Amino acid sequence: MGAATMDIDLGLSADELGLRERARAFAVEVVRPRAAAIDRDEQYPWDIVKALCQSGFCGMTIPRALGGQGRSFLDAVLVIEEMAKACTVTSRIVVETNMGAISTVMAYGSEAQKRLAAQLVLEGDKPAICITEPEAGSDATAMTTRADKRGDTYIINGRKHWITGAGISRLHLIFARVFDERSEDLGIGGFLAVREQSKGLRVGKREQTMGLRGMPEAEIICEDLEVPASMAVLPPSGFCRGFGDLMNAYNSQRVGAGTVALGVAAGALDHALDWVKTREQFGRPIGEFQGLQWMLADMQTQLTAARLMLYQAARSRGSDDSEFPDPMLAAQAKIFASEMAIRVVNDALQFFGARGYSRELPLERMARDVRMFTIGGGTAQVLRTLVASKMLGWKLPQRRDGYSSKPSMRNAAE
Repeated sequence: MGAATMDIDLGLSADELGLRERARAFAVEVVRPRAAAIDRDEQYPWDIVKALCQSGFCGMTIPRALGGQGRSFLDAVLVIEEMAKACTVTSRIVVETNMGAISTVMAYGSEAQKRLAAQLVLEGDKPAICITEPEAGSDATAMTTRADKRGDTYIINGRKHWITGAGISRLHLIFARVFDERSEDLGIGGFLAVREQSKGLRVGKREQTMGLRGMPEAEIICEDLEVPASMAVLPPSGFCRGFGDLMNAYNSQRVGAGTVALGVAAGALDHALDWVKTREQFGRPIGEFQGLQWMLADMQTQLTAARLMLYQAARSRGSDDSEFPDPMLAAQAKIFASEMAIRVVNDALQFFGARGYSRELPLERMARDVRMFTIGGGTAQVLRTLVASKMLGWKLPQRRDGYSSKPSMRNAAE
C-alpha cells in the first residue's frame, strides 16, 4: 500500500477494498511505465484505454442491463485515485468514462440514447461534454451556440472551446440554446452527436497545454450540424428548466476531478516519503530533520481530509434525491482537494531540490498536471460562490443588475 493511503478505516466494504487493490496493481504494472511517454509525446494513450476496458475500469457505473457493472460513484473514486498516482491522463479517462456525460445520459437519456452511449463507452470511447465557449466560461448561460428546430431535426451552429477529448471522443454531449420553429427561446438543452456520423461537426484548434498533455483540449465547431430530435437529452423538467438538471452531471464530474487532484498529490507524497528515508545530508537521512517531518505530517493531514470529503460527496445524493452527488458537498470537496493538491505536490517536489525540477522524475509533470484542477469543471472561485449561495439560501447572480433585489432579500431573511 502506498504510504499516502494510510491503512485506516474509511468505511469501505470488502468489495470496495478489493476493487482499490486491483486498481492499484493495474496502475503500478500497466500505467506507471507509460506515464512519462504519454506526457512527452502528447499522444492519447489508446493502448492504456484498451487495457482499462479489458480490466473493467471503463463504464463501471453503467447499469448492468446495459452491459456495465452498476457500480457506484464511490467505486469510481477508488479507481480514479489509484490511476492518478501513476498518470493524470489515465485517471481522467476513468473519470470521463464513469461520470460526467455518460452519467448524464444514464440519468436523463431515452432508452435508445442510453444504449448508444453505453456501447461507445464500453468500447473505450471517452465522451466529450461541450459547454464552454470563448465568451461563456464560468458564465455558462451566456453561450451563443444555438439549436434551431426544423421539423424532426435540430440545426446546431456555434463554437465550443477547451473541450476535453476533442478529436478523440466519438460521443459528444453538446449544450446549446434551443429555439423552436417560431424562433422562441426555450432555454438550454443537451444534444448527442457521434463525430463520425455527424456532418457539420468538426474539430478546430488544439490548445498547447501546460500539463495533461496526452489529453487533447480543442475547439468543437458546429456548422449546420443536423441532430435528430430523438438525440435531444430531455430531463423531466424540459428545456425551460432542464439545464439545471443537465448541469447536475457536473456534481459527479467535480467529485471525479477532485479525486484526480487527490491521487496526484498522494502519488507525489509517496515519492517524497521514499526519498527522505534514503537521501542523506549532514551525515543522516533527511527524514530525521524535524522541519521536514512536520511538512510530511501536514501533507498527510491534508490528504486525509480531502479523501474523507471526496468519499462523503461520492456517497451523497442531491436534496432532490437526484442520481448525482450533493452539489454543496461536491463543490467543497473539489475546492479543498484541488487547492490542497497544488500545495502538497509543490512541497513533495521541494524535498528533491534540483532533482525535483528535472524531467527525469515525475514531480515536475505532477506539478504541471495538478494545476488544472482549480480551473476545469468549475473554478475554485465560482464554486465558493455556489457554497455561499447554499449557505445563505440565496441565488447569487453575478451580473451587475442581478443584485437589484438583494436588499429585499436581506429584509425578508431578517
